[in-house]
Amino acid sequence: MKTVIEMKGIEKRFPGVHALKSARFDLRAGEVHALMGENGAGKSTLMKILAGIYRPDAGEIIMEGEPLQLTDPRSAQLAGIGIIHQELSLMNDLTAAQNIFIGREPRKSFGRLDERLLNKQAAEIFHTMRLKLDPQVTVGSLTIAKQQMVEIAKALSYQFRVLIMDEPTAALNDAEIADLFAIIRDLKAQGVAIVYISHKMDELKRIADRVTIMRDGEYVDTVPASDTPISTIITKMVGREVKDEPLQVPNTSGNPIALEVQGLKRGREIKDVSFTLRQGEILGFAGLMGAGRTEVARAIFGADPLEAGQVLVHGKPVSIRSPNDAVQAGIGYLSEDRKHFGLALPMDVRNNIALASLKSFIKFPGRLDEKAMKKTAEGYIQKLGIRTPSDVQEVKLLSGGNQQKVVIAKWLLRNCDILIFDEPTRGIDVGAKSEIYQLLVDLSKSGKAIIVISSELPEIMRLSHRIAVMCEGRLTGILPGGAATKQEDIMHLATLRESMVVDTDTETQRRVG
Repeated sequence: MKTVIEMKGIEKRFPGVHALKSARFDLRAGEVHALMGENGAGKSTLMKILAGIYRPDAGEIIMEGEPLQLTDPRSAQLAGIGIIHQELSLMNDLTAAQNIFIGREPRKSFGRLDERLLNKQAAEIFHTMRLKLDPQVTVGSLTIAKQQMVEIAKALSYQFRVLIMDEPTAALNDAEIADLFAIIRDLKAQGVAIVYISHKMDELKRIADRVTIMRDGEYVDTVPASDTPISTIITKMVGREVKDEPLQVPNTSGNPIALEVQGLKRGREIKDVSFTLRQGEILGFAGLMGAGRTEVARAIFGADPLEAGQVLVHGKPVSIRSPNDAVQAGIGYLSEDRKHFGLALPMDVRNNIALASLKSFIKFPGRLDEKAMKKTAEGYIQKLGIRTPSDVQEVKLLSGGNQQKVVIAKWLLRNCDILIFDEPTRGIDVGAKSEIYQLLVDLSKSGKAIIVISSELPEIMRLSHRIAVMCEGRLTGILPGGAATKQEDIMHLATLRESMVVDTDTETQRRVG
């Protein structure tokens, strides 16, 4: 296959960070080339240089044998290079069709917008994607998964020769991933060269032809995807062996109940949900997209209002009408969207860690005790292994795994007894995942009561003492965690519209539906 892109000796520095160190990468026509590495390895930075978003400090880019100068994203687009970002760049108040063709809208005579043709063209793209979506729907009303598909449609509309996909399946379910892979195979057949960045190791064998591994901003190796064991790729990524063994978690069935939820109801999203959570327990929440897991978490945390139901903390009823009420009751919530709801990205590590506990750092009216904040932040940086040049590094410059640790530090400092983790490892590499898993287990051993919501069944099964399964707003079963439960058992409950709910903790059952 013909080489389309060569990147040689690429250097890039940010304040306090040497992001790329003589990095290199090549891409052939009609191939899917996976780019792998831990968070902070330099993958996204290298691809943002190829997409014209960043300018390299040194190095060269060659496209089909000719030097290529990329000054901005527009110059990359004109060269036939496009990128689908991990962070969505859509306008919530516009329709799906308007987002896809923004700045390139079809016009009638006298420059008038041809709305009919606009929607027709968007519908044609959706059809090729096997996506059932109204082109006139407002993007802000869509789920994150559907917004991701609109972002993909936007990139496809340009008919790029080179397409960079940065974590395109992070918010997609299995059926949507299968549809995306079908689209990728069609693009390959047309000769499009695709760069595929993902932390989901199982996707490599399904979609990639070659794999390039980066570590600490440097090129490590390029290997064929079909012939290289996943364990070898992981070892090259992290520079050490990562054992994917079930974590040893103690029996918590006799521990006191930390959180009890009784009859939560909220429209069609939450339908009479009840469960208990014990001290030192990790309760996993599984279910398909739209099952209501995040909605339950947000309701407990006071982010969304309830129509009915009661929450008890350590046996006492609490009135939670806002997140502040939840925090006062000792409940912390780590959102699935940490960049929007968990962090203040322009602020530094120190201030983000102190964010939920600022009152405790007031030295006298109007002044914060910066010395105490610094000492506290440095303590958590060391305790949680947060990789940062200093406590005053901007959080937006940290890798995803380290950003997640900053959010965890924030709630640990607030000393919350009950912690809700919504998709705690989304967009996090395999090495950082292992660290987050161990951290969750250590927190449970210290007596914290933890809820983990995850779309990855192996993750739920590996971490949880018990697994609560939801379908269409209902709790359809509570199963034992670990080896006692198979993925098939969870999926059976995740697709049940009517069932007997069995709680392995209390051995009680009731009919729902």
